[in-house]
This record gives sequence, C-alpha cells and structure tokens, in this order.
Amino acid sequence: DIPDALCERDKVKFTVHTKTTLSSFQKPDFSVPRQHEDFIWLHDALVETEDYAGLIIPPAPPKPDFESPREKMHKLGEGEATMTKEEYTKMKQELEAEYLAVFKKTVQVHEVFLQRLSSHPILSKDRNFQIFLEYDQDLSVRRKNAKETFGSFFKNMVKSADEVIISGIKEVDDFFEQEKTFLLDYSSKIKDSTARLEMCVCQLCVCVCVCVCIYIYFFFLNVYLMFFEHGGSIDVVSIWSYEELKLTELLRYYMLDIQAAKDLLYRRARALADYENSNKALDKARLKSKDITQAEEHQQQCLQKFDKLSESGKRELTSFKGRRVVAFRKNLIEMAELEIKHAKNNMALLQGCIELLKSN
Repeated sequence: DIPDALCERDKVKFTVHTKTTLSSFQKPDFSVPRQHEDFIWLHDALVETEDYAGLIIPPAPPKPDFESPREKMHKLGEGEATMTKEEYTKMKQELEAEYLAVFKKTVQVHEVFLQRLSSHPILSKDRNFQIFLEYDQDLSVRRKNAKETFGSFFKNMVKSADEVIISGIKEVDDFFEQEKTFLLDYSSKIKDSTARLEMCVCQLCVCVCVCVCIYIYFFFLNVYLMFFEHGGSIDVVSIWSYEELKLTELLRYYMLDIQAAKDLLYRRARALADYENSNKALDKARLKSKDITQAEEHQQQCLQKFDKLSESGKRELTSFKGRRVVAFRKNLIEMAELEIKHAKNNMALLQGCIELLKSN
C-alpha cells in the first residue's frame, strides 16, 4: 500500500509500504520512497520482458497532474482584493478540497498498480518488482536513458505498422476470436461513455453557475449571513470535483486496462504471423533443398512460442473477465454511495435555507 505521499512542486514522493511472508525478501515489513518515474520504469521493464508476452500487464499509473488546481489557486490569490473575507475563505476551501481529491486519486491509482502486480501469481515474483519494493536507494539510475526511450518509441511505430499487417491474419482459435470481438466492442463503449461524461461535465458547469446565482440571491436577501452563521455550507464545487473525478478516472482506467488486454492479443497475433511466415520459409527451404534444418528449428521455435502465448493468454483473459466485472461493480457501488451521501447533505442544507426564508 501507499500510506503516505508528499507533493512537491514538480513531483510526488510516494511511500511504498510492503508486508510479506515470502522468504525472497530480506524483511517481512519495510517501506521505500518512490517517484512516478519509478513506477513507469517498473511497468516498462515488465512489458519488455519476453517471458511475460502472454500476460496482461497492468496499465501504468498516469502522471500526476496538479496544474489545474494550482492555476485556480493562483488566480484566486490574484483576485483576493476584489472579494470579501468570507468569499475568499469559502473559495479557498473549495479549491483545497479539489486539490485534495486529485491528490488522493493520484495516490490511489499508483497503489492499485502495485496491488495488481502483487496479486498476480507470476508478476509478483518478478525480480524488478522485488527491487522496486525493497531497494531503499534512489532508482533513478535504473531509468531509461534517451537512447532507450527512442528505442521504445521506434518499437511503438513498428507495432502500429504491424497491427495493420496482422489484422488480415485469420484467427485459428474461436476463444481468441470471441475475446477480440468483445474487447473491441467493450473498448468502443467505454470511449463513448467517457465522451458522454465530458458532455455531462459541461452541463454540470451550467448547474454550478445556477448555484452561484442562487448564492448571490441569498446574499442580497441577507440570508447568506444568517445561513452561514448557523454553520451552513454549500460545497458545490467540492462535491462536483469528487464525483466527476471518481467517475472519469474510473472510465479512463478501464480504457487503459482494456488496452493492456488488447496488447496481449496483439503479441499473440504477432507470434501467429511469425509462425505462419516460418511455415512459408520451411516450404521454400524444402523446395530449394537448402537450409532445411535451420528452417525446421525456426519453425518449431515459433510454434512453441505461439502455443505458450495461447496457453497463458487463455488463462489471463479468463481471469481478466471475472476480475473486471467484480472491480467495476465495486467502483460503481462506491460512486453511487458517494452521490447518495452528497444528495442527503444537499437536501439538509436546502431545507435549512427554506426554513430561514420562511422565518424572514
């Protein structure tokens, strides 16, 4: 878990805490400091390990982004002179709540990444993962240099080109054909839901403006002062930030998670293409009666790799299906409970406003 994190101006330092009964670790309980780049290094190391080609590598956590809350806080400071003390204090509290929501979500997505790895029967035993958890010094020396980064960029370009080539390869297993169809359809629906949510966020902006108008109306009726003297608080921006952030981040995470499963299908399709090409090369070698032994060995290697990817891929995708449903249900329940909690608070506050209006 990540029990503590410290946000500096250009980075976040996470405290990664581990408890284990595995004998491969030196201690049963320990903590180490880590930065976001260390998480990216670990993710890249797993993706680039050929033995894990048949596994779904959990998506890397997104880079922490606090620019928007910081910019709002800066603008608030510039406009302090034009506000009353009460208005400034209220706006500052709302922006601090928004910043805290983003910070908590940042810690959570990094924690989820590590927990996904630690619960995996194979990835949990990875040497780089153990180094990440246990090595108590700075991991910056293990991060990619510019040449290695360029190499990864080139690989992504090659992958994009390969995807076009292998898209025409006929699938030989009904299980993977069904999974491919499902994942493509599911990915499309997640993207559509995210787009619709962004439209809802625009509508919520209008709602916030309406609430501000009501706020001003109450102010001129002097209800504002009476209401807040009685301990009232309408935290519209804070509520909106928490709910919008939780739902959008949930959808974005599942977009990345689906992509990780699609990457597994891509690697298997690449192995299938290599196997089919090796069959063609063997046929040519036999036709020319030249380098037959080497062609047969290469064909067997490609077949073994493809079979290995298919076997582990079936296990991974089957497990992914069950885990995805359970995790998505859990997050949606939390989202609904959060909305119910905020709705009850809003109703109590509005009832208080009505009583104050009636009494005046």
